[in-house]
Amino acid sequence: MTALAVELRKLPAFVRRDFLVAWSYRMSFVSDLINLAGQALVFAFIGKMIDPDQLPTFQGQQVTYLEFAAIGIALGTFIHFGLQRVSTVIRNEQLMGTLESLLATPTRSATLQIGSVFFDLIYIPLQTALFLTAIAVTFGLHLEPAGILPATAVLLVFIPFVWGLGVLSAAATLTFRRGTNAVALGALLLALGSGLYFPVDLLPQWVVTAAELNPIALAVDGMRSALLGGAGWSEIGPIVAKLAPLSALSLLVGLGAFRLALRREQRLGTLGLY
Repeated sequence: MTALAVELRKLPAFVRRDFLVAWSYRMSFVSDLINLAGQALVFAFIGKMIDPDQLPTFQGQQVTYLEFAAIGIALGTFIHFGLQRVSTVIRNEQLMGTLESLLATPTRSATLQIGSVFFDLIYIPLQTALFLTAIAVTFGLHLEPAGILPATAVLLVFIPFVWGLGVLSAAATLTFRRGTNAVALGALLLALGSGLYFPVDLLPQWVVTAAELNPIALAVDGMRSALLGGAGWSEIGPIVAKLAPLSALSLLVGLGAFRLALRREQRLGTLGLY
């Protein structure tokens, strides 16, 4: 059996562990859905105060504010969980005193990083799909079925960007114990300039220009064009082409920072300190 196959066989164990932990706190599943429903309700009332003519069109389709915001809520939730998950796992292992023993096992650090988010890579897309389906039925939102596959492609290319930020946050946790605020602040600034909850055209011109290379702005615009405007592969392709190298860069920086942080803590013998 190859080394890669051995590492891949360990991933189901991570999924089982995280599922059992999450299921032991069943109320968290309910609270996540209630939180999403509450956001949708708030934005539904905000939408009543907004003139739809002030919103951008997607593939010539005029949308309501709730349709516009729903995609932003779903992607924003994905970013939040993706950014927090890896660093939270590392921090919890530190607090429980199991981080050093876990890393002492014949498990590569990449396997640890992938395994720590593998459950969420399954759970969060399912939660997002359930959320969008529920509000579409409840509030009569119009989503284009033909845009599901292109939107999924955008999301898959966007995942490495969020994962890279999460691993970078985990590296800060290893080194500074509570050093994730800087990464979270950077992600917040990118989110504010991306148009998650309001049109980016309302922002200063330099922010609008920067949004052309903002991965969050590219992802949310691509998903809106696909799900709200029915954009096909010819329209989504250029967005994916722009997003892919930015996601790859984020992932490489995050993995490199985590490896350096891990080596430093092992050299100093402070890996288990919290």
